[in-house]
Amino acid sequence: MAEQFDMFSEQAPRDHVVTRGSSNSVKPDKHAITMTEEDMVRHLYRILRKLMPRAIAPIARPAYPLKGIILDTETTGLNARKDEIIEIGAIAFTFDATGSIGDVTGIYGGLQQPSVSIPTEITRLTGITDGMVAGQSIDTAALQALIGPADLLIAHNASFDRPFCEVFSHLFSGKAWACSNSEIDWSLRGYEGTKLGYLIGQAGYFHEGHRSVDDCFALLEVLAREIDGPASTAFAELYEASQRSRVRIFAENSPFDMKDDLKARGYRWSDGSDGRPKSWWIEVGEEALDDELRYLRTEIYRYPDADPPIKRLTAFDRFRA
Repeated sequence: MAEQFDMFSEQAPRDHVVTRGSSNSVKPDKHAITMTEEDMVRHLYRILRKLMPRAIAPIARPAYPLKGIILDTETTGLNARKDEIIEIGAIAFTFDATGSIGDVTGIYGGLQQPSVSIPTEITRLTGITDGMVAGQSIDTAALQALIGPADLLIAHNASFDRPFCEVFSHLFSGKAWACSNSEIDWSLRGYEGTKLGYLIGQAGYFHEGHRSVDDCFALLEVLAREIDGPASTAFAELYEASQRSRVRIFAENSPFDMKDDLKARGYRWSDGSDGRPKSWWIEVGEEALDDELRYLRTEIYRYPDADPPIKRLTAFDRFRA
């Protein structure tokens, strides 16, 4: 199995002195340890293994009756209303009600020629060129075979991928979505960041990033990884989160001079162009609704009977444009 060194791992423990045999006549510390060069490397660097994609199971095990999809898109830009998908990657897998992952049951990866030339910056980020997509189109029938039976669609930034996918095809509409970036407490699991590159590196792997299917396989391994500490896998946490409804609160008509306070608390601004109220808004779990309303009434509106609009969301509604 291919390996490479992680140059940013922690150094060897400070309370161990490494000796390598010196002509210096100073008497060595009796607590010092002698290490070979290979031992030193393993202390100084974390060795990463190349991630090997899981094989498609010829027959899915019946103990895992639920069906999930991990998907990733590459696009010509950031705006789903005007930019276009140029690549979709998807992996179908099975899981059970506890969030245990079973088998990989299908894979799709396809390119699509957009109506405009791919921007240079997008090519730099994705490696996808105009020549690669020339004459290419995504096979929606193949995607339908994977996505049609799925109980849950997962993307690492679902608020980005879902709008693009729903513009691209109706087959993505009416599905439950989950976001592996925002709906998992990665810091509690010992990760230092939420970008896929950080996650896969800290999980002990490296992979060929920024091609959609490769990124899907990488995310699958991170989600399935069992670690000390949390009682469940990251996927089990994600699946549980997807089953809970959340509440979006709109701080309509809030005082202008309170905008910095709202922003500092995590509120985001909606200009009204997406059909939402023109206001600051935040999304919280049902259990946090009363506290958030109390905050708005006491700190923002300063009126005990203020009744800001709220909207309850399930996985079928979340992450839409």
